[in-house]
Amino acid sequence: MAELASGILHIPKARRLPSRRAALVLAVASVALLVGVVVAGRVLEPAAMATDFTQKNLPPSLAHPFGTDWMGRDMLARTLAGLSLSVLVGLGAAGASSLIALVLGSAAALGGRRADAAVSWLIDLMMGIPHIVLLILISFALGKGFWGVTVGVALTHWPSLTRVVRAEILQCRQSGFVAAARKLGATPVQVALRHMVPFVLPQFLVGLILMFPHAILHEAALTFLGFGLPPEQPAIGIILSESMTYLSAGLWWLAVFPGLALIAAVMLFDAVGSSVRRLVDPTSAQE
Repeated sequence: MAELASGILHIPKARRLPSRRAALVLAVASVALLVGVVVAGRVLEPAAMATDFTQKNLPPSLAHPFGTDWMGRDMLARTLAGLSLSVLVGLGAAGASSLIALVLGSAAALGGRRADAAVSWLIDLMMGIPHIVLLILISFALGKGFWGVTVGVALTHWPSLTRVVRAEILQCRQSGFVAAARKLGATPVQVALRHMVPFVLPQFLVGLILMFPHAILHEAALTFLGFGLPPEQPAIGIILSESMTYLSAGLWWLAVFPGLALIAAVMLFDAVGSSVRRLVDPTSAQE
């Protein structure tokens, strides 16, 4: 009986351990691929701008795996350069938006009823406006371009994460270990650093990572509509917008490969977020 019990206890541990290792490996591999895309895009940016009219409208081949466009530009170089730019915009916008969410969520949870009501009203106001319309207005008001798009995305993606931060801090404040720490004489600063930060940080980190794909997709959509990055930059939205004119002529590779690359980048960010969520989840700590 004892041998059977020990065997039952041993089997889940042997099965669960590779699962967490797989999540860690997936997160590291996804981050490495994204870093490789950004570096390759920055290196290939001059090649993405180079034109050669003797090589225009070539289908995919060994010399040009993604084909060439109507100006003879290599689509693989343009896709990597555009994807790199989109990732950089997404990183900057998501980072700034997450800081806004952290400040407002903390203020709502710790600032009393009036602060909570003010932040909740602001969240409802932002979420009540059509997202793409607000993005267009902010980007257009700031003169479009890299900073216009980045600021526009940053100012419109914080409401959901703000609600998460607010809920986590409120749950932490009402927990038993925080009440015990206060009775033992811990100052508010000590409670915040020793209890609230470790409690909120995992959810905040996951929310930050999962904000990246939303920022990238909205940047591409904004640029596709003509309210984002300027046409001379090889952005994914610009590449897809320009390819619409040539799809009827049979140049399918101008849209297919950049579109698939954008989807792959979003899926990599989603894989990182899902893996990090599994790694920081306390309920899976023994898996």
